[in-house]
Amino acid sequence: MVVDQELQRLGLHPKKVTLGEVVVEEGPLSPEQLDKLDASLSKFGFERIDDRKARLIEAIKNKVIQMIHHSDKVDLRFNWSTVLSEALHYEYNYLSNLFSSVEGITLEQYIIRQKIEKVKELLFYDELNLSQIANRLGYSSVAHLSAQFKKVTGLTPSEMKKSRDLDRNRRPLDSMV
Repeated sequence: MVVDQELQRLGLHPKKVTLGEVVVEEGPLSPEQLDKLDASLSKFGFERIDDRKARLIEAIKNKVIQMIHHSDKVDLRFNWSTVLSEALHYEYNYLSNLFSSVEGITLEQYIIRQKIEKVKELLFYDELNLSQIANRLGYSSVAHLSAQFKKVTGLTPSEMKKSRDLDRNRRPLDSMV
């Protein structure tokens, strides 16, 4: 309602206002209109997400997926804040806050969900034991991995492996939000 009211107050005609998306009859807005809109929305604690921010969030997701699912590293024990900051050239706090505000989950939760998907994949192929999987994904112990796994999936890794229902429990990487 606030966004709709502010758009109308600025002389714009919103066709559609939903969480994270606004469509106005006027089409693309001028830089002046965008500046006025930004100033108006910031008074209410809102921020317009522009293409640069959307690209940055996509870059964060791609880097996390690449590091967890497509890396040749045998041990993922590293500092995520350092890796993401260096790769994307922004302070980690900015990246984390932006990610949370747009995606609705923390960056840490997203990383954990990606790791759990990788655990499911490794369990499915049955080539590594749980200790090797925990080490490979940077967990301090099998107990830590199992606790996170259960929190996300509702099952322990052993229960998941026994059920052999991994395909049904796996989700596409791009739906991890």
